[in-house]
Amino acid sequence: MRATPEKSCSERLADWIVGARFEDIPADVVAATRYRVLDVIGLALTGTDTAFGKSVRASTVELHAGGPSRLMASGERVALTAAAFANGAFSQALEFDDTHNESIVHMSSPSVSAALAIAECRPMTGRDFIAAVALGNEVSCRIGSVTPGQIHRRGFHPTGLFAPVGVTYLAGKLFGLDAAQLANAAGIVGSFAAGILECWVDGTQSKFLHPGWAAQAGITAASLGRSGTTGPKTVFEGRFGLIASHVQDAAVRRDYHRITDGLGEFWESRHASLKPFPAAHVIHPYIDAILALRAAHRIDPRQVERITCPVAPYIVGIVCEPVAEKTRPQSDSHGRVSFQYTLAEALFAGALGRTAYQPASLGNPDILALADRVVYQVDASFPGPERFKGVVRITMKDGRQFEHVEEHNRGCAENPMSRDEVLGKFRDNAGVALPDAQISRLIEMVDGLERLPSARSLMDAAVHA
Repeated sequence: MRATPEKSCSERLADWIVGARFEDIPADVVAATRYRVLDVIGLALTGTDTAFGKSVRASTVELHAGGPSRLMASGERVALTAAAFANGAFSQALEFDDTHNESIVHMSSPSVSAALAIAECRPMTGRDFIAAVALGNEVSCRIGSVTPGQIHRRGFHPTGLFAPVGVTYLAGKLFGLDAAQLANAAGIVGSFAAGILECWVDGTQSKFLHPGWAAQAGITAASLGRSGTTGPKTVFEGRFGLIASHVQDAAVRRDYHRITDGLGEFWESRHASLKPFPAAHVIHPYIDAILALRAAHRIDPRQVERITCPVAPYIVGIVCEPVAEKTRPQSDSHGRVSFQYTLAEALFAGALGRTAYQPASLGNPDILALADRVVYQVDASFPGPERFKGVVRITMKDGRQFEHVEEHNRGCAENPMSRDEVLGKFRDNAGVALPDAQISRLIEMVDGLERLPSARSLMDAAVHA
């Protein structure tokens, strides 16, 4: 008798997704998912008011006007995938959306945007919504953990490569695909892989589109899988699969077991962090450290001689180099991924919030002079991407020295943001587009999301009354 071939990673994921129920999701993952939903809605709302968001809205309405799903804030009706794309893009306009630490995948902005668009097209309870987002996020995190730290260094954005996969399983769950259809859909979405980071060279905006692309691609792939289009079952681990095609160095370890080990028992998404600052996540512990030093020692930025920061090797190519680009960012998007500039603005202003990286700051000679004084030193003893650690040492012109260590970035499981911090961030972001009454209504709805009869009402509350 011929032995039954072992199932591929995509097939095992499909089996798990099809059988998973809301009741199977741990209470802490449900609670974290609610916060992630609220966070993404707030980020998308504030993103609509940026120059980037306005350009995305204009293009989306021009190409896809008329449809069942709505755009955040303005409420224009567009095609299902177009709404997922635009709302997903809006949500990353400030580089403020959550991140899975190890893979550095922004998993929630694509998942939530996709689920919101689908909720306008088919019946979906709040429990359905939470389950789909939690499951989709888990898949994105797991796929991104096969080769942590290897994607950015090759010039790719993990969100563009791996979040489409999570959204495919999310959409497949909501569309009612069987396991075979869902495995085909996963094979299809792997061929949609996108996300080069050349925009980091000149500070242009294309990276912010990637969560939207992930949302659109995942929904499209799930629909194709349901319709009978086929895709490779070994899309992840195969010879020309998603990982091998992007990480071609045979010496690099590929831990494919991370995709399926302990499904439903171990939740990788627990190791994802909300963002207290609108900047690249690996900079966050350094921002908290430099702000703590400023407050504790009443540091006058004009009297700072040198700011020395030991860093993990993997972050150098992401946010520290080339030094000339990082010390003189050409745009807000450029600044958000600049280690040197970000620390300089935070120290100069004493804060780094939603309104950071404005043209006046980017051209401020005092901030730029501080950026020139930020020096990074590679420290191989620092943890890898599984834990964001930061150390800042400030030397004053009079010779005094101060140091602060942040062992874990604020917003992660080991150093979580408080409920007041999460809600404060949401109110600040959502307040750009909505009145206080609607903002409070959204908080109330998301707090009780698993009791919501129709998830469509989330979008009802997220558009102008």
